[in-house]
Amino acid sequence: MRSPIALVPYLLLAAFVAGGYFWHLGDITAGLAPVETGEVTVGGAFTLTDQNGAIRHDTDYRGKYMLVFFGYTYCPDVCPTTLSILSAALDKIAGKAERVVPIFISIDPERDTPEAMKTYLSAFGPRFVGLTGSVADVTAAARAYHVYFQKHLTPGGSYSIDHSSVIYLMGPDGRYVTNYSIEQGPDAIATDLAKRL
Repeated sequence: MRSPIALVPYLLLAAFVAGGYFWHLGDITAGLAPVETGEVTVGGAFTLTDQNGAIRHDTDYRGKYMLVFFGYTYCPDVCPTTLSILSAALDKIAGKAERVVPIFISIDPERDTPEAMKTYLSAFGPRFVGLTGSVADVTAAARAYHVYFQKHLTPGGSYSIDHSSVIYLMGPDGRYVTNYSIEQGPDAIATDLAKRL
């Protein structure tokens, strides 16, 4: 039987790993908690290029709700699943969907050109706005929404990107309203959206 002192290094390692996890989780969710003023610090100004080559600002969508999701076109699973769920949820709220702009912001501007975004988003219907831009502009937008993303090299010289998968609902004034996850599915998202519109 090991003495309690022999277990100290293992306990310290476990505490270090747990601390790192919760620190990282805090970075991802930092903007989801209200600050003392009662406002939520999620979202902000952006200037990006849409799938048709037009420059777009966050203020272009004032007066409408924005469903904002960050991802990339080479994403193998989470991104296409999320966009399909959003498309289905908007179909379920019928005419109310006219008040919502679903926005897909690329975290992979090196590959996600406006043309690539246009081709990719065509599979999910005409409602979607795809935004891309310089690495600096995309990074600034991701930081404003507290989005985590990290590039990982893969065999053959390519790469994949780990990223958070939060769907943000922003109000007609550009302020954060709530967030959704793909685990909720289209029915629950549609029900909540319909109540808020």
